[in-house]
Amino acid sequence: MRTRLRFTKLGRIRWTGHRDVARVFERALRRAGLPVAYSAGFSPHPLISFGLALPTGCESVAEYLDVTFGEPVDPEAVTERLSCGLPEGIRVVAAAVVVPGTPSLQEDVTSCTWEIEVPGAGTEALAEAADRVLAADSLFVQRMRKGRLDTDDVRPAIRAVHARNGDDAAGSVLECELATRPRGVRPTDLAHALGLALGRARRTSQWIERDGSRWEPLAAAAAIAARVTEGAA
Repeated sequence: MRTRLRFTKLGRIRWTGHRDVARVFERALRRAGLPVAYSAGFSPHPLISFGLALPTGCESVAEYLDVTFGEPVDPEAVTERLSCGLPEGIRVVAAAVVVPGTPSLQEDVTSCTWEIEVPGAGTEALAEAADRVLAADSLFVQRMRKGRLDTDDVRPAIRAVHARNGDDAAGSVLECELATRPRGVRPTDLAHALGLALGRARRTSQWIERDGSRWEPLAAAAAIAARVTEGAA
């Protein structure tokens, strides 16, 4: 049985890298005594599949992973039993069963929404910078990839950007939606495009587009499960 979990990554734990977070969940699942399924072969490994990697230093209230269990487990029980074994800042907030044949998170997620603090920037000036980005035909940034410096046009992946007032500490805040395909855009890429130094970034949602609708990954899994159930009936 495959189960999809939504979890947070907030506070100091944001400086923990993607692979270390994967190890945190492997240990937490073992401590919780959950019946995680393992791969076959000479070196079995737990069947855990993460979604899009969160850039180190960024926060999130919308991270996802899929865990395959060797026997049926109540999703609510998974959430409760994992809570005690996770460090501060990482918390499983929801879970849902994923039916066989559902695409992986890596394949399915098409965009993410972000809130990015811009300390010291006025909202009006930030709104003007956002308008310039949206009006541009192309926005080239340089990114290191496999030891080589590549130049990419990130404009097609910037779906929406707008500014709003933050609290006194955060200054102004950018709310944006960034596509994950054909190559994802990170907050640092957006900072280069805007020509501004951005502060703390928080991923607030991930989205799957299917059949003309947009779903967050848990809702998408539930919708597919409902269709499969209706078809079987």
